[in-house]
Amino acid sequence: MNDGSPIADVVARMQDRLAALPTELAHRRFFLSTYLRTTQAVGRAIDHARFEDPEWVELWDVKFAELYLQALDGQFVARPWRLAFDAPGELPPLAHVLLGINAHVNYDLPQALLAVISDEDFLDQRLLDRRRRDHERIDGVLAERVSAEDDELAASSAKSLLDRVLTPLNRLSSQRFLRESRQKVWHNTVELQHARLDGSYDKRLAELEVLSAAKVADLLRPGQVLLRLAVTGFGVTLPPV
Repeated sequence: MNDGSPIADVVARMQDRLAALPTELAHRRFFLSTYLRTTQAVGRAIDHARFEDPEWVELWDVKFAELYLQALDGQFVARPWRLAFDAPGELPPLAHVLLGINAHVNYDLPQALLAVISDEDFLDQRLLDRRRRDHERIDGVLAERVSAEDDELAASSAKSLLDRVLTPLNRLSSQRFLRESRQKVWHNTVELQHARLDGSYDKRLAELEVLSAAKVADLLRPGQVLLRLAVTGFGVTLPPV
């Protein structure tokens, strides 16, 4: 990741937020730290030419991160983020990470994609296919982080015997719901783009907020979250109009 790049700037802003977290909000560091390391990994993937359009991926990744930073700073906190931020601090670190991922991917990611894919771009099928392929390539970067992030979380808390036994399954489940959620995100992006054209964008975004908040609320229920996600899925789907 090149110093002075837009992604390096976002990473620095995340590091500033991490250093400034007050004690009473210490539980927010679990998702923030995970997201910081993931953003660094995306930056390295861009440097290593793993995307067809690296400049576009960098712009998109920065737009995506800025939506999270706005919520973290309290500038605009949609209901999925309110539920994730207000979750009990004593929840396991993994739970806080999953709550953050859920709110950010299901609610923020379609908005970030629309911010960097114009209505004219949607008319260019070759360009749109390239955007979708780069969107899917992010899965490879994230999948590579699953094992390392599991180790980070293990170091931050004592794992129960059940958690240790389930770790391999949890990692497989993580990769599965990453793929599943990304497919749904693309669907929701297309639905929101249609809404952008016909003037119903605010209404459809409000629907996405409700669906995303309901999924976060479901994650707050007691039990093995990753096992439940393996059955119910991670993403949400906007119904067709």
